[in-house]
Amino acid sequence: MNSRYLEQARERVDNEEILVNLVARRVRQLHRGARPMVKPDSALMEADDVALKEIAEGLLAAEMTLAPEGEPELAGEEESSHEPKITL
Repeated sequence: MNSRYLEQARERVDNEEILVNLVARRVRQLHRGARPMVKPDSALMEADDVALKEIAEGLLAAEMTLAPEGEPELAGEEESSHEPKITL
C-alpha cells in the first residue's frame, strides 16, 4: 500500500473506518472490471493503491445518509436501524 496516497486519502476522509470501507468497496468494483478514474503509476499498481489515489485526488468520496425515522434502509432490516449508509 502506497503510504503517500494513504496519507493524502486520510486528509480527505477523517474517519478511518469509512476510509477502509470506501477503499474496500472501490477495490471490489475495480476487480469486477470498473475502469480506474486515475492513470495507474505503473501496470503493476494494485487496486487498493488505485482506490487510494482516486480518493487522494478528490475523485472518490463517501456520502452518508440516515434512513428516515421509522423506515428501514433495506427490506427485512429492523426499523430501529440508524446505521449510516455509505454510497460511492
